[in-house]
Amino acid sequence: MKVHYITALSMTVGLAIGAVTIHALHAQNTPPVYLITEIDVTNPEGYQKEFLPAAWPTIKAHGGRTLAAGQPTSISGDPTRSRTSILQFETMEQLQGWMNSPDWQAARAIGLKYAKYRSFAVPGVAQQ
Repeated sequence: MKVHYITALSMTVGLAIGAVTIHALHAQNTPPVYLITEIDVTNPEGYQKEFLPAAWPTIKAHGGRTLAAGQPTSISGDPTRSRTSILQFETMEQLQGWMNSPDWQAARAIGLKYAKYRSFAVPGVAQQ
């Protein structure tokens, strides 16, 4: 009788380990999502002192990472905005959760007093 319990327990543990491994491998193969924002700052002092300190913590709190931020350097053509930022989120759902969160909405209301924004999300490409 003990052999049956040991066999059943071994199979259950094996299935659990397999499920966790498959989930981890799937998560590794899902490319991140990038939020690119072009920003026309109309009041640099207010933007720097009031908006940025309110905005940055919300990004981090929702799992986002800032990859780049600042004045773009033209490579071809003229930059259309005075600043650009690139944020990375693990999934589109995570990005949307941040954008719909009350803390980001409050920070965004501050930002709209000091700048105009154009944002778009771009899916990452799976690396080979």
